[in-house]
Amino acid sequence: MNALEALNHAWFLAINARAATPLWQIDVAIAIAEDLVYLIPALLAFMWLFGGRLQRGAAVRACCVTFLALGLNQLIGMLWMHPRPFMIGLGHTFIEHVPDSSFPSDHGTLFASVALTLLLARLWHDGLLAALAGVAVAWARVRIGVHFPLDMAGAIGVACIAYALVAPLWARAGEALMRLLIALYRKAASWPIRRGWLAP
Repeated sequence: MNALEALNHAWFLAINARAATPLWQIDVAIAIAEDLVYLIPALLAFMWLFGGRLQRGAAVRACCVTFLALGLNQLIGMLWMHPRPFMIGLGHTFIEHVPDSSFPSDHGTLFASVALTLLLARLWHDGLLAALAGVAVAWARVRIGVHFPLDMAGAIGVACIAYALVAPLWARAGEALMRLLIALYRKAASWPIRRGWLAP
């Protein structure tokens, strides 16, 4: 075991819950780890339905970055299998999980991709909300034993790479894509838009 992997294991054991951990603490960690992810589609939908041009553009760009980042995760997992803690008998695991590659974390990548995109769009409130929620989810998924801390660091790195790849494409085609999406949206949601329930 190299020094980095030894450090990864040590960090994991410092965060991972134990058999003696109070049940309510484990329940809270499980809820954060499994349910807080729904914040992201809710946030992006709210930005699209009630936001202006800046919010909508950032929401769509965040989706593009996220989809590319998750695709990169799949490629990394196929090229390099890194076992999850329970696959090597390390620590305690409190939920069932498929024994697939742990690195990078898909949950961490989702939050990192959205938070990075929103913060770089200067949507500070939404970006910080996504970032703080992502930190909580990252902690919780290590806490319940399905990820290592470096899986979360890897997720941030993948999100940065995905953003860097999407940015020049967005600069070239983003405006045309937004015009198309807004036109389709206005046609599909014309009834609630006319009544002032949704942003035009």
